[in-house]
Amino acid sequence: MSGLDASFYLLEDENTPLHVASVVVFEGPAPSYGDLIRQIVARLPLVPRYRQRVRSVPLHLGRPVWADDPHFNILYHVRHTAVPAPGTDEQLRNLAGRVLGQRLDRDKPLWEIWLVEGLAEGRWALIAKVHHCMVDGVAGMDLATVMFDLSPDYRPPDDPQPWSPAPEPSTLELLAEAARRAVTQPVQQGMDVARGLGLTRGLAALRDLATPETLRALTAGPDPAEPGLPAAEPATSREPAGPTGPGARRETGAVRRLGAFALGAGRATARFTRPAAASLNGPIGPHRRWYWQTVPLDEAKAVKRSLGGTVNDVVLAAVTAGYRDLLNARGVLTPDTVVRSAVPVSVREPGGRGVMDNRVAAVFVNLPVGVDDPLERLRRIRTQTDDVKRSEQAAGTRTLTRLTDAAVAPALLSLAARVPVRLRQGLVQTVTTNVPGPDFPLYVMGRRLLELHPYVPLTGGIRVATAVISYCGTLYFGITADFDAMPDLETYAKGASAGVAELLALA
Repeated sequence: MSGLDASFYLLEDENTPLHVASVVVFEGPAPSYGDLIRQIVARLPLVPRYRQRVRSVPLHLGRPVWADDPHFNILYHVRHTAVPAPGTDEQLRNLAGRVLGQRLDRDKPLWEIWLVEGLAEGRWALIAKVHHCMVDGVAGMDLATVMFDLSPDYRPPDDPQPWSPAPEPSTLELLAEAARRAVTQPVQQGMDVARGLGLTRGLAALRDLATPETLRALTAGPDPAEPGLPAAEPATSREPAGPTGPGARRETGAVRRLGAFALGAGRATARFTRPAAASLNGPIGPHRRWYWQTVPLDEAKAVKRSLGGTVNDVVLAAVTAGYRDLLNARGVLTPDTVVRSAVPVSVREPGGRGVMDNRVAAVFVNLPVGVDDPLERLRRIRTQTDDVKRSEQAAGTRTLTRLTDAAVAPALLSLAARVPVRLRQGLVQTVTTNVPGPDFPLYVMGRRLLELHPYVPLTGGIRVATAVISYCGTLYFGITADFDAMPDLETYAKGASAGVAELLALA
């Protein structure tokens, strides 16, 4: 496993199951349980990880590894249930909330699929769970295109090919491999980082960072677009003097990216000084509430075209409106309050699609819930997200992830699982992730996929999180919350949906 994958695996506990999931609704009629089993078995050779389980190194002296499960049984992983017909959306949500609140069995391959029958109008659903250590959002969508069909034409699968598990590594082999990786991995990671940065002459290139422009930017006054924050750097900067030629240009570009990232990181750090909504942080229990909302993608695009920004900016503005309604209903909204959101971004390089692991980093955005004017809220969000892009924070975070990947100590992570993630932290109040899904219809066994509702886990004292995915002209908001701490979740969910309509009326 990579360091990030190992983090997701080792930081899980009984109150923080760290799987990602989706509830997918299809047109009827529902397939038989046996036919679904045969369909999934036919696709398993395309995703061999789904027949592998996690093996831990003794005493956590190395990262966990993947090994074929010698007792793999598809009937354990594919379950069959129903809601009382004609089942409503609320019944499906309640069922999904119970299923998604349960941890996956860590002694088996880390996934489940539930076939749900009994929905109104002959519809049926799949509840799909997979541990976060296996996939991120982008890899998960690659998996969807493997498991789903692109055409309604359906031909029953042929007899499955025989499968034999590879021998599991012994304890001695696990320890030997951990020792080997402890020596070789830091060197390889350092070389990868250097190549990614384009640095060919090492630390000497960093001298170009000490320019008057850099020093002035570090001591700049507040940015009027985001009160209390240092000013964002201008779009242009001085071209460092020095040698010319392709190698020098690559190195100069790398230095410029490092400088932009350093300045952007400083502004990002300053955002953590703003007063945040404390009621959204606290201990979380084992049970979950889960709610969904839908917004036409064309509405978000119309707001983008008229008011500027991106669809992701519109999504963040909608989420801001939802939290504003929630905090206002609780009587804790003040004009200077923000909700600080971690926004995962994919750092998966073009050749990395289809690789079953995590290639994500996080940037942080202050959602200006205290601001009454929706246009001003959108403008402040755009200011921050534009700064993230201009300062190469996502690319810089990818580099930092590479640097720290070799330093992730599984023994320390295992110890951390027993303490910090259970403690209350007030720096980050929520997670908002937006994954672009397919804009073309998908099918399973000839039945068209109608709805695609995402689920994101909770951790680290964060009591509510939002996942958004687009599919065939619709934005699907999936909102996860701690059951005991968020009885008013519906207020937030409906406010987020209304937030897009509010901006559309002003566009």
